[in-house]
Amino acid sequence: MELLEVKNLSKHYKSFDLKDISFNLPKGYIMGYVGANGSGKTTTLNLITGILKSTGGEVRIDGLSREEGEKAYKEKIGYVGDESYFPDHFRVKHIRTILKDFYPSFSADKFNGFIREWNLPENKLIKDFSRGMKVMLMFASVFARDTKLLVLDEATNGLDPVMRTEILKLLQEYVMDGERSVIFSTHILSDLEQIADYIYFIHGGRTVLYDAKDELIENFLLVKGETANIPPALKKELIGLEENAYGFEAVLPSDKAELLGSAFLFEKPTIDQIVIHYIKN
Repeated sequence: MELLEVKNLSKHYKSFDLKDISFNLPKGYIMGYVGANGSGKTTTLNLITGILKSTGGEVRIDGLSREEGEKAYKEKIGYVGDESYFPDHFRVKHIRTILKDFYPSFSADKFNGFIREWNLPENKLIKDFSRGMKVMLMFASVFARDTKLLVLDEATNGLDPVMRTEILKLLQEYVMDGERSVIFSTHILSDLEQIADYIYFIHGGRTVLYDAKDELIENFLLVKGETANIPPALKKELIGLEENAYGFEAVLPSDKAELLGSAFLFEKPTIDQIVIHYIKN
């Protein structure tokens, strides 16, 4: 069953249009939402959370749209962005109190457990927290609630490798019961290589690619070789051809592999390589 349903989601600005974004995210899965800066990732996530209102389209979380019940809709969402949304003059105790009053499902015991485990200072002002501490405090606040969907917008930025690994592990545990899901926008695409089940690639406000991660990787080849050896039929199919001191590198749809012959090296690409070459294209 689908946890998140997005149909023809659009948002019009004077200088940018997000147009007809559609996908389904089943329960128990993690989606990586990727693209260059300014491609529409944050706009999409803000439309899903209800921070922005759409120009057109529909979003449902566990079958419920925001229009059918805004309070219940937002109760299902946990959100972590790349900037702290807690007031600078607050301390942990103030956040604990507000979350307890605002969210019926908030567990002070779970919250306190994360605060202790991650050594977050109880008596420091939030403005004196490091960037990593602020991010971990936001994760403590969402993991302490009974949510259905985590929406993460560059949320692991600023974390050291140990804490990032810890968060990725917790995200996998979060979806393990088969009832919850995560949509995760990040520039650290190696994180998505580890934990994502689906990849949605957006560029210029439009869909470029959308598939299961493993299928996406199988659908492309990373090709290398001498630029002078590229025949016209192959050059037409190469995506994001980049010349370097050793020749060239590009990605190629797997179903065009017969064009390669024996003059080129090829291998399975990473998600990072697919995205980079598409953006260059």
